[in-house]
Amino acid sequence: MTAVLAVPAFEPGLHVLMCTRTATVKKTDLMAFSRPRTGGIIALHLVEGDELIAVKLSDGTQNVFLGTAMGKSIRFHESDIRASGRTARGVRGMTLAEGDRVVGMEVLQHGETLFTITENGYGKRTAIDEYPIHHRGGKGVITIKTNLRNGQVVSILLVKDEDDLMLVTDTGKLIRTPVSGTSVISRNTQGVRLIVMESEERVVSAAALAEKEDPVNGVEDAVDGIDPPSEADEPGAEEEAQE
Repeated sequence: MTAVLAVPAFEPGLHVLMCTRTATVKKTDLMAFSRPRTGGIIALHLVEGDELIAVKLSDGTQNVFLGTAMGKSIRFHESDIRASGRTARGVRGMTLAEGDRVVGMEVLQHGETLFTITENGYGKRTAIDEYPIHHRGGKGVITIKTNLRNGQVVSILLVKDEDDLMLVTDTGKLIRTPVSGTSVISRNTQGVRLIVMESEERVVSAAALAEKEDPVNGVEDAVDGIDPPSEADEPGAEEEAQE
C-alpha cells in the first residue's frame, strides 16, 4: 500500500496525481475511479523496476513539487501534465542524475512551507516561493546539500507553522517536535540538526501531524530527543553553494 486518499465525493474537475520512484508523473480524472471493483482497478502502468511513491488530489490549477534523494527538486505547473486514462504510463516529471530517485511529491498550497529531512537527522524548512517554476522534465535545482554530514534526503513534506513533525529511525526511535521550532531558511543550504542519533542510526521516515496531542508511550519528548534547531548549530549552515 502506497497511499490512501480521502475523497468526500467523486466530482468533475478533480484529478489524481501520481509519481513514481523514477520521476514518472501522471494525472487522471478522479471520476475514472468512481466505479471500483472488488479486486481493485488499474491506476497506473508501471515498468519493471519502478514503483509508485506518492499520490495526491488536485484541482488542475496547482503547482507540483518533486524532491529527490540527492537533494534536487523541481516545481512545475500541473497543466504541464496532460490528463490520461487509468492504464496509461504517464510522462517524465524530472530528469534524474544517475543513481538518484524521487522520494516525495507535494501539491503546493499558499501559506505553507516545505520541510526537507535527511537520513542523518538534519533538515530545513523553506518558503515555497524560494523554488522557481520550471517546465516539467527539467533537472531541477538544489533543495538541500546532501553531503557527508547530512546524508541523502528521506522525505519532503508540506507543513504549516501549527503542525508537528514526527521522525522515525531505523532503530525504532520515534520523536515529535513542533514545526514552528525550525526557522524558515533559504533553499540552497545545509539545514540544521533535527534529532540526535547514535553513530550508525538513520532516519527512515517522517510525517507532518496537524492534530495536537500530549506525548504518548514510546514517543520521546522533543526536549529530550532533539537539540533546538538553530542555524548557529552548524557552522556554515547558511552558506550558499554554486548550483
